[in-house]
This record gives sequence, C-alpha cells and structure tokens, in this order.
Amino acid sequence: MNHLGAALTRCPYMAKKMPSSMGTLFTVMAETCPVLPKVHASRNLSTMSNSQWERFHKECPFASLVRKNSYHTSSEVEDVAGVDFSTPQVTNLQQQRPATFAEPESAQPECEYHMKPMYEDFFDRHLDDLKRDGRYREFKTMTRRAGQFPVAKQQSSTFGASQEDPNASREKLHDITVWCSNDYMGMGQHPVVIDAMHKALLEAGAGSGGTRNISGTNRFHTDLERELSLLHGKEASLVFANCYSANHSTIVALGKLIPNLVIFSDAKNHASLIEGMRHSGLQKKIFRHNDVKHLEELLAAADPSVPKMIIFESVYSMDGTIAPISQICDLADKYNALTFIDEVHAVGLYGKTGAGVAERDGVMHRLDIISGTLGKAFGVFGGYISASFKFIDSIRSSASGFIFTTSIPPTVCAGAAASVRYLKQHNELRDTHQAKARQLKTLLREAGLPIIESPSHIVPVLVGDAALCKKMADRLLSKYNIYVQPINYPTVPVGTERFRLTPSPVHTDQMMLEMRDALVQLWKEFNLPLKVVQHTAHLGQTSRPASPVPNVDAVPMPHIKQVTAAAN
Repeated sequence: MNHLGAALTRCPYMAKKMPSSMGTLFTVMAETCPVLPKVHASRNLSTMSNSQWERFHKECPFASLVRKNSYHTSSEVEDVAGVDFSTPQVTNLQQQRPATFAEPESAQPECEYHMKPMYEDFFDRHLDDLKRDGRYREFKTMTRRAGQFPVAKQQSSTFGASQEDPNASREKLHDITVWCSNDYMGMGQHPVVIDAMHKALLEAGAGSGGTRNISGTNRFHTDLERELSLLHGKEASLVFANCYSANHSTIVALGKLIPNLVIFSDAKNHASLIEGMRHSGLQKKIFRHNDVKHLEELLAAADPSVPKMIIFESVYSMDGTIAPISQICDLADKYNALTFIDEVHAVGLYGKTGAGVAERDGVMHRLDIISGTLGKAFGVFGGYISASFKFIDSIRSSASGFIFTTSIPPTVCAGAAASVRYLKQHNELRDTHQAKARQLKTLLREAGLPIIESPSHIVPVLVGDAALCKKMADRLLSKYNIYVQPINYPTVPVGTERFRLTPSPVHTDQMMLEMRDALVQLWKEFNLPLKVVQHTAHLGQTSRPASPVPNVDAVPMPHIKQVTAAAN
C-alpha cells in the first residue's frame, strides 16, 4: 500500500482496521470513514470521480494531506506526523456520519482492478443524475419461502454475513409482506409446479445443453410449446428465454421477413415492443392509448397495398387498462392488417382456461400472434409466442434472439407446463384473484387513497413525485414490514409516480387491512391529502359488469398448506 498505507495509519478511524492489501483498503475505508458516505454513496472508492475526490479532500482534514492521485497510484504522500487529530473538525466527524448508512451485506472480495477515472466519470454523472431526481433504483434483497407467499424474508439493512461466516445473516432475517410481485397466483410455490421441476431435474439434469439448434431442444421444450398452442388455440408456439426477448426478437425478425411492413402501435406499449419496432427498421404509426378512432384514422390514411400490423397489449400493467380487443380486430379485418397482442399480464388470469383477456372476450381466434410470459401468473420463467405454423417456423429460422441463445432449462419447461395445465382446470383461483383485487380497491378507495381506477387486477396508487415515492416505499418497509417498489420514470411518465399493488389469492384479509392502514398513516405522515378522488385511466370501451364477489376466504387453497408441511 506504499505511502498511502503509511499515511492512513495516522487516521484515528483507519488506524485500528488497516488491511493487508489495497483492494481491501478501499472496502475498509468505505465502511469506516465518516466523510466518504457523504461524498460518494458507493462503497467502491475506485469509482469516485475527480470532483468527488476534491470534495472529499476539502471536507476531511486528514485527506487534505494526501495528494488526490495517491488513491490510484503510488505517488508520494505528504508528511502527516504533525496533524492534530484532536481538533473539533476531526472529532465531530463521527457525529456527521449519516444515520442511514448501511453496513455491507457481505464482505466484498479483494479487487485490484480499477477502471480509468476518465471513464468512471461518465457513470458517476449518470448515477448522480438519477439520485438527484429521485429515480435511482435499489434492489431489495429478500428470500421467498415456498408455502409462505406473499410473506418473504428480508435481510436487515444493518447486519450482513461476513466472509468468515456466510450463514450469519440467516438469523437477521425478518418477515415482510410482498405487495408488488408479478407471481399473481402464487404458482411459484405450488406443489404441482415444484414436483414437476424436481422430477425433470432428476431426469434431465440442470441445464439444456445448448441453443435450440445445437442439442438444446429437449422433449420438455416441445411438450411446453404444445401446451401453449392448445391454450391459445394456435397451430404452433415458440418458447424464448423471456417475453422481452420473445417480443423484441419476433418484431425484429419481421423487419427482415416483411421489409415494407407498417406497424400501428399503441402509445403505451411495453418497452420490449417499442425496442423491437425501433430495431426492426420498420415504419411505425403510434395511435393514442386504446383509441380505436385514432387507430382507424391512421389505418385509413395508409397505402391499402402495404402490409400492416397492429401491435397492442391486453392488460397494460402500470395503469391496469384493458384493450378493446374486439374493436381492434374489426379494424384489422377492415384494413387487412395482422394483429399482435401481448397478453403478458393476462395469461393465467383471465378466460375460462386462463388463456387471457382475448379468451374471456371470445375473440382469441381473431388474433394472429399472441405473446405471453411464463414468469408471472404461471409463476416460473420464460416467454413465448403462439401463431400459425408457418409464422412460428419463420421466426424460429430467422430471429437472432432465439437462434443465438441457450434454451431455457428442462426443469423450467416442466414447471411451466405443469402450471399451465393446472390453471386451465382451476378457474376458481381466477375468481379469487379478481375478488381480492376488487376488495383491495374498495378498501383503499373508501379510505380516501388516490387509486387509479381500472377494470383489471392492477391496483395503482398515485403519489406523483419520484423522491417522495421512494421515501414512502422505504418507510413502508422499515416501519410496517411491507414491501412495495416505487414505480417511476421511465416506467411511467414524470409526475405520475406510484405504487403498483398486486393482490393475489394468497393475500389474506388481514394483510389487506394492514396495507390500507399503513398507507393511510403514510399519507398523514407525509401530509398528503386523503379524499375520495378517482384518478381514472383511459379505459376505452372495455368495462364489464362486475361479477358477484365470492367469499374469498372460502375458496380452497390447498397447495399453501401442502408446501408448508413439506417445508417443515
């Protein structure tokens, strides 16, 4: 550590914790120094920009004696023998250390690599902008426990496992209730799914072995694709690693297959669809969200001889709106356009067999391409498209995102297929899910909380400020043990930041009351108005009469107890 190490031995905070290498030195400084957390939130000191080092030198009386570049080189360090560490500026540093500073969850490995400061500055500026705007995202670490959904274990932000004892943190876990999961039906813990995956693991091993073209097509893949084709009433299906890839790769491939195709896209389509259109190079027209009149204006203005495709979603996950599928299909027939519908937030949840909103509305046979996910209501992982045999065969043969990636493991395919089959046969779970969503909306609405009204299972609660939304989410977790992730830009427009609540069949009545009470207290704590104001999203013409609310506690959920017993 050369001169820097010798100098730091004079620091009253570092002297007792001097490490043996430069890599560990940066970690110890980040944990120990009371000034560094105010200057740079990251514990990796090698990422600090020159401007941050300059600020650090100004605020720390000890660091002012060390040349800035010595932290990255072996430059000489000025003599520190005469430093008076008893000055108020030094002795008060510990009190200045932010109370919210968290110890690392686990010891960081020693690392001698440091990116060149010139390039780190680019990332520093980007991260600083996100933090200043309140849009910096933190990933909360938790452990889901089969049989206990929606309860999970979250590790305390204060304690973590050390390298010497990686299991030490297990005793520091505490229960939290998860209210933002996309495992809408709790199928990620269902014994039918777990058992199918376990059997596939013992039969086929862990991985798939390669791409679908090179030894990566297993009978579990073809079985799953057959199930999905039956679910959607299509000739064929194709499974991808995720639905982002399914959407993106399919649309990009269409740019090669039909180079003069014109796309008509809903204004609130998902990023995977938008990026696919952008990278396809195809011409696109954007119609206002769920506005079939505007869509027809755009279709009518297009060249009748040009091939066309309308791309839209069934359930829009941030506002909870539902597309007017039948009317869009009418326009597709009138103007000879293909239809591509994303049913990601609807498969498993709507329709008699869980095929989605199109099945519920009786129009599934009118759609050309359906994309869906295996990682939300089905509780596993992966994405897919279902369409005609020739369409699927063409995408299989030309989509780079499918061709050049390892296929999903057989275990995942087996679990997903089991989940699809189970939900086909258990419509009572969908009834319970819808009832829980209506129940939560009623509780929040009657409490005067600003929910965004919609006809789907999504329950958005409007906050309207990114920084405030983050603070409130942190408070929900720290004070009430409720986990809700703040939703901000670019996921939603600036000024519409929100909580996105996703009640499931495994959320109890007591959990709902606790959620309502916590939000009410939070609104009071942050001086936000509580009044009955309905923020209504653009619903289109899709509202349906509400079905009677069943006694949700009377709907059997045997898989919860079965897995709990197995876990014990």
